[in-house]
Amino acid sequence: MIRVVVADDQALLRGSFRALVESEPDLAVVGEAATGFEAVEVTLRERPDVVLMDVRMPRMDGIEATRRIAGAARVLIVTMFDLDAHVYDGLRAGASGFLLKDTPPADLLAGIRTVAAGESLLAPTVTRRLIEEYVRGRTPSVSLEGVTEREREVLLLVARGLANAEIAAHLHLSLATVKTHIGRLLAKLRARDRAQLVIAAYESGLVIVSPK
Repeated sequence: MIRVVVADDQALLRGSFRALVESEPDLAVVGEAATGFEAVEVTLRERPDVVLMDVRMPRMDGIEATRRIAGAARVLIVTMFDLDAHVYDGLRAGASGFLLKDTPPADLLAGIRTVAAGESLLAPTVTRRLIEEYVRGRTPSVSLEGVTEREREVLLLVARGLANAEIAAHLHLSLATVKTHIGRLLAKLRARDRAQLVIAAYESGLVIVSPK
């Protein structure tokens, strides 16, 4: 059973998300929160697998709440706008991905299962567009010192949205070797998951963002 907390300041949306989640036999809502503060409290008390996190909430926004519960649960940000600086900050804070509030119900349920399984939910085109919007023109802020040339190649392909099997085929490596490289990248870049690796690839300057 995948245990879910729903955090949104709109009662109608919380109720809708609860009804949708609980319509599935393998999912259960174990708590709700109307503020970021409540989201932290409920998460630390219930220890859910996934938190559906709104961005803009009173008494602490969803970004700070995400930062405080990173490690206690996996966070899936649900937002109105894909090109939202707050979403970018949420991914940096440790969220495992994001979905739009008008996402089809089946996709939301699939997203919860994906994140609960330990994967990141990053639609390559949308994520690249979001990250590029907020790193364009900035000085690189992440160092790749200590990252090998092969690891840089793997990191670049992760940033392009390739799955492990696709990276293995592209670089003519075994799947196990790719997983080893990604594990080392996570450790060297102090990244929690694939979402943070993608951001690191952009913030290091490894991925070149063209000016508008």
